[in-house]
Amino acid sequence: MFSLAIAFVATATTGTAALAQCGNNANGFEQWKAGFAQQAQAAGVGQRGLQALAQTSYASSTIAADRNQKSFRYSLDKFMQVRGANTIIAQGRKRKAQNPGFYNWIEQNYGVPAGVIIAIHGMETGFGGFMGDSSVVSAIVTLTYDCRRSDFFRPHAIGALKLVDRGSITINTRGAKHGELGHTQFLPGNALAYGVDGNGDGRVDFYNQADALVSTANFLRRKGWQPGAGYQQGQPNFRVIQQWNAATVYQQAIAIMASKIDG
Repeated sequence: MFSLAIAFVATATTGTAALAQCGNNANGFEQWKAGFAQQAQAAGVGQRGLQALAQTSYASSTIAADRNQKSFRYSLDKFMQVRGANTIIAQGRKRKAQNPGFYNWIEQNYGVPAGVIIAIHGMETGFGGFMGDSSVVSAIVTLTYDCRRSDFFRPHAIGALKLVDRGSITINTRGAKHGELGHTQFLPGNALAYGVDGNGDGRVDFYNQADALVSTANFLRRKGWQPGAGYQQGQPNFRVIQQWNAATVYQQAIAIMASKIDG
């Protein structure tokens, strides 16, 4: 496999694989990967990451999901109904009551109230009930190849390969259709940048609940969360929730659910 990755990069340096900047179907994906390997290596990706890149396959299910994100076009009321907001709120209140010390520690250290972290956790994976069944690396590399949003996903593909280098994930790690991973569905580039060891075991594992939740708080704080300020629409911290997900109905739902959990 090591020799395969070396050959993969060597192919890129010949220029034979860098002809297409992107593609809208599986044709050309393997050629494009070889060109992308050269970019990844220049960005600091090591041999383990390059080996994972060589093993990726075109994720047609990811492309289908990317073209069909219906729920974000719903009204707020419909979105909250479809995404089970009442259940998230009820379960969220129980989770906060069962582990108040943990959530208090997060707020003391990052300034982010429990309700916001819990609402995101519930919305993203049903509190870890389903964290995805797609290959994280194949999904994010496919989205980088796809012409629709190549520039957006490229740093996350590089991030995914660097996470492989670190041993945080492998080619077999499963996540959501867009390559999001773990309890709160971090995109790989964000996981690399904002990951925190939340349980003190010396490593960052987004499939460990404590690591994922503390990392989520770290992301929000570093994106500008103001401790003690409001987070409803029109208040200072709502713009930080907007950094987590670009869909307006998602942002509104998180703010509403969080306030009810905190209340």
